Amino acid sequence: MMDATDDMTAFRLYSDIRMGIEGNRAHGRHTMTEGEKRFCALSWTEGRGGPHTVEQAEGHMQRTSHFWRTWLAEGTYPDHPWRFHLQRSALVLKGLTFMPTGALVAAPTTSLPETPGGERNWDYRYCWMRDASFTLWALHALGLNWEADDFVQYLADMERNEDGSLQIMYGIKGQKDLTESTLDHLKGYEGARPVRIGNGAFNQRQNDVFGAVLDSVYLHSKKRDHIPERLWPVLADQVRCAAKAWKEPDQGIWEARGEPRHYVSSKLMCWVAMDRGARLAERRGEGEQADQWQALADEIREDILTRGVDKRGVFRQHYDTDALDASNLLVPLLRFLPPDDERVRATVMAIREELTDGGLVLRYRTDSTDDGLHGEEGTFLICSFWLVSALSEIGEHREAEHLCERLLSYSSPLELYAEELEASSGRHLGNYPQAFTHLALINAVTHVIAAQQQS
Repeated sequence: MMDATDDMTAFRLYSDIRMGIEGNRAHGRHTMTEGEKRFCALSWTEGRGGPHTVEQAEGHMQRTSHFWRTWLAEGTYPDHPWRFHLQRSALVLKGLTFMPTGALVAAPTTSLPETPGGERNWDYRYCWMRDASFTLWALHALGLNWEADDFVQYLADMERNEDGSLQIMYGIKGQKDLTESTLDHLKGYEGARPVRIGNGAFNQRQNDVFGAVLDSVYLHSKKRDHIPERLWPVLADQVRCAAKAWKEPDQGIWEARGEPRHYVSSKLMCWVAMDRGARLAERRGEGEQADQWQALADEIREDILTRGVDKRGVFRQHYDTDALDASNLLVPLLRFLPPDDERVRATVMAIREELTDGGLVLRYRTDSTDDGLHGEEGTFLICSFWLVSALSEIGEHREAEHLCERLLSYSSPLELYAEELEASSGRHLGNYPQAFTHLALINAVTHVIAAQQQS
């Protein structure tokens, strides 16, 4: 047994192999015979307890295996060759969930580079409200309703801003202050710098947060047939905030660090906030409130269709450009327009043909987007999975299936996904594993399987 500490963090190493210290490393060497068992265990919990024998170590492993297998069996998965991918993604979401609060972190890592040698290195160890609607959709799609309940309670517990709005992200215990700093004495993967802790986007204006929260609870209420009473004041405040903010520019879904713009995706999510808010109010019997919110939803919708579509009928990134943005694949997925609308088809096909690298989808073209950063980035896996779902929605089932099959082939040996993929090599980039990617995978695979079963 060995201890190591820097007076802030402490670790304890257990093993039945004779260990020695050489510099800053612990070494052990042993030649094993057939049938022999040995163990090593590293503990960093407050008590730093751990196994002292092989039998105790095996007991820990068996209890862990039993927990995960029992939990996984509580879900519902289609009888399909791809069900394994759904199960692995479900395990990822559970593994990224902080059980005491129900918070789902975006990724368990910080500063894994989006571009090797570049500056796009971020800390993702926080819970984004944007993930909320995708989280609730995915959990309910797989029958994991208890986890969905926990996440809704996490939303209800969050400390809000003075105007009643929720931040775009919180710490796993609900912390609001996520001030960003760099650890200049460290370098990351392949020498990546800077290494960041905290995330400077936590206090950005991002108008899509209201719609994400409202859509998630609306989905949840349809599955559970009720809205937690203590959550309604939170929801009503988000709708009111969306009503005030929708005309204002913001940083958009991708948290651009350039000038605020009138991003179509943000307007879309404000429409979602008003539309879902109206539906929830109607279910509560608040008809007058529902009518007011629905009227504003219709106004936002008209504004988007007037100013957010270019001359060829394709949704633009923001009102002052004709550049493409993969976030507009959400137009049919969020039911803003029906999938047979010509503008939906035109947008999906334009993104497929013009916003891809090697057939995989980029968030946007960095040379035509002011995101406040330098350098290129890889293709965004969530966007490629969104394209699968969008293609399926517009009836391009064969193409959706082929793209989904290709994306599934890019998974790591453990069936995990990072945030981005280098199209030329299939190399994973960015923080890993990424909840957003696995949420989109569940949506995409579910779309493809449903289309196959209906044909």
